Amino acid sequence: MIARVLTTGVIAGLVAGLAVAALQHFTTTPLILAAEVYETAQHAHEGAEAGPAISGLRRTAATSVATIAVSIGYALILLAAMLLSGDAIAPRRAALWGACAFAATGLATSLGLAPQLPGMAETELAARQIWWLATALSTGGGLFALLRLDSAAVKIAGVALIVAPQFFAPQPATPESTAPAELAARFAASSLAIQSISWALAGVLVGLVWRLLSQEKEAS
Repeated sequence: MIARVLTTGVIAGLVAGLAVAALQHFTTTPLILAAEVYETAQHAHEGAEAGPAISGLRRTAATSVATIAVSIGYALILLAAMLLSGDAIAPRRAALWGACAFAATGLATSLGLAPQLPGMAETELAARQIWWLATALSTGGGLFALLRLDSAAVKIAGVALIVAPQFFAPQPATPESTAPAELAARFAASSLAIQSISWALAGVLVGLVWRLLSQEKEAS
């Protein structure tokens, strides 16, 4: 079982990560590079233009590796959650779990901490991390209560868990930002769209790979 879980997570995450990395290269990466131009102009960083081609290749490679690692993590999280809940691991079902995971880790958290470009105003790092983690866990628990439990009282508690973190969302320490508002808005929207695709794709592939490995095990 453990071997099948790890194999499914790695294969599904690798394929999903490669697809998402390619998508990022043509969507969010150009926006990040554009924001860095504004940031460099604002702060006059020394040596910012040295070796742009090499830096670009290194950045693309590093971003792709990180994206694949994250996608593998998504796949393993979905697998663990579905196994613990007793759900059948199938493409459509896993995609629904992925959608809920995106709602918890993407939509809910973006209401207080939208994806940010370089040069944008930020709150203190520890406060952002704590709020993000608390919001993702609280929203995930609330969605589980709403979708999987029958008690009306529990469903009400689930709604409260989803809403409550938004009252404590961190605020930027300063409104200053070197990135234009239009660029920031495009980046936030693109980032959320890619994250939703990443979760959904990881879910579908988890279901497909798990099914194929199960069929091979039955046939052997």
